[in-house]
Amino acid sequence: MAPENILTHGTVQARKQSDQTEQNVLLNVAEEVPVALVYNGISHVVLMATPQHLIELAYGFSLSESIIERASQIYEVDIESHVDGMTVHIELATACFAKLKQRRRQMNGRTGCGLCGIESLNQIKLVLPMAHHSISMTAEQLAQGFIRLTDQQPINQLTGGCHAAALWQPDDDVLHVFEDVGRHNALDKLIGWRLLNNNPQGALLLTSRLSYELIQKAAYAQLPLIAAISAPTGMAVRLAQQAGIQLAVFVREGRVTWI
Repeated sequence: MAPENILTHGTVQARKQSDQTEQNVLLNVAEEVPVALVYNGISHVVLMATPQHLIELAYGFSLSESIIERASQIYEVDIESHVDGMTVHIELATACFAKLKQRRRQMNGRTGCGLCGIESLNQIKLVLPMAHHSISMTAEQLAQGFIRLTDQQPINQLTGGCHAAALWQPDDDVLHVFEDVGRHNALDKLIGWRLLNNNPQGALLLTSRLSYELIQKAAYAQLPLIAAISAPTGMAVRLAQQAGIQLAVFVREGRVTWI
């Protein structure tokens, strides 16, 4: 069960200066809290995350980190609030938990490098599952999706401090959006929502650059088309090509670069 009345943003006192003026203002800031994911009583990872959609985060992280393959392998998710953060208790199927314990590692959460907590190079997942299908969209359709996305990021509109991941279905004019201070968390929340809703298909829209670990998560979630407003890394491109994922980058004002 998810706690109610969780604050996703707050205000701080600040001083705003321009060339000729100075004034005291209240600045809206996005909240980030430590969120511990605990599998069958054993803490696996602590993420710094926006404290909303944590059930979706639990399912999405579990799928994109290859802990589970389907939603039914998680029996229950319970969220507990603390003064210092939040704990997400995940009851995992016995076979999945045994597999997790075999490769369990200590890590402090994903950062921009995407490899924090990895103990050896052979833990990097370089062989990803192939996309089982493809999706075709035009540059105009993707641009329209990003226009819609801008209007559906309430925390970012207030604070300027959140990333978003969205599933865009232009034929049905449907956009599902998840925000988080961490781009990896935003994607995991979207992946978890898809897993709990029979994995609807569409283009994955991201408001960040494309790095290796985002491609890895998308591959495990079977998302064959990723569009981003920024650049990919070389490793991200190579992994996307290996997994059969189409990339659309620098999507702005009707322009797109296809890879």
